[in-house]
Amino acid sequence: MSNSDTPWEPPIAGTEAEQLLGALERQRATFRWKTDDLDEAQLNKRIGASDLTLASLLKHLAWVEASGFNKRLTGDPYGPPWDDVDFRADPDWEFRTAADDSPETLYALWDDAVGRSRERLAAFLAANGDLGQPVHLSWPDGAHASLRRLLFDLLEEYARHTGHADLLREAIDGRTGEDPPPGWRPVSGQFQFAAG
Repeated sequence: MSNSDTPWEPPIAGTEAEQLLGALERQRATFRWKTDDLDEAQLNKRIGASDLTLASLLKHLAWVEASGFNKRLTGDPYGPPWDDVDFRADPDWEFRTAADDSPETLYALWDDAVGRSRERLAAFLAANGDLGQPVHLSWPDGAHASLRRLLFDLLEEYARHTGHADLLREAIDGRTGEDPPPGWRPVSGQFQFAAG
């Protein structure tokens, strides 16, 4: 199998940054595969007592991307549509409002957020060096998180929600699997794999 068949696969041996970014890209691709090619009713399907839907997860992870690679990385504004949201007054806004968005809007929101995150991260690494560099995110005592911590937090967030997406997608049409099948390409939206 060539890398073009599985562009999300992390390198078998690489630097710390290559391994961490590769693991994040695999989680992004797997999440996107779990949410791909669904209509509005499917994206908004719930199972059990949970309010989670694939629509709400797409919108939430788009927010996580914007938060992580704007505000937390450099202190820059979140960007649209997040700048207009009062998250203190409505902390679950993205979960609550996802049902109001079309599938096209949700796919574009997540796809664009991932693309911008990749660009911002590449620029930060080029300007600041390794994963140990401090980012804007700080604790009450003034200590700043490292880029490494920011990336591990994002990886953890994706792993958690990709597990949720796995259960939701299986309930919709039976799709299961740990990673996308070799050769998979998204049907919906404009998702691009990271340049490898």
